[in-house]
Amino acid sequence: MITSTRRVSPDKSEVRIAFSLDATSDVKDVEDLSQTFPDLEQRLQPVPPCVSLRESVQVYKEHCRTAREFHQVKHEIAVLEDRKRKLLAELVEDEKVAMEIARLEEEFRRLTEENRTLVTVHNERAQQLERLCLTSRTRQDSS
Repeated sequence: MITSTRRVSPDKSEVRIAFSLDATSDVKDVEDLSQTFPDLEQRLQPVPPCVSLRESVQVYKEHCRTAREFHQVKHEIAVLEDRKRKLLAELVEDEKVAMEIARLEEEFRRLTEENRTLVTVHNERAQQLERLCLTSRTRQDSS
């Protein structure tokens, strides 16, 4: 491990840099360095790390993990948007059905009222006919 400390200017604090030249450092832990994420813009793609710097490897791993999460969230959003589209289509269909039900209920109410009126008129006419028949018989009996 090599450590270097420098002061850039007298009024600035010290900068400490540490790195290892050990060939087995974190290279074995680094995921596929050619890993790409098609959902990400080119400028957002993870940049392969400087394998000799542990922090660089850690940043790369975190960036890859974040890119995978981004892909997963983007997929979930697409699934939810598709579900939303289907539910909206169902809602439109349900509203059409509700309007048709309301129309049919109104038609049923109107026809029921018309039927009551017709039954009443029929009963009145039947009674009139019966009275006329009785009147006609009584006239025939009296003549």
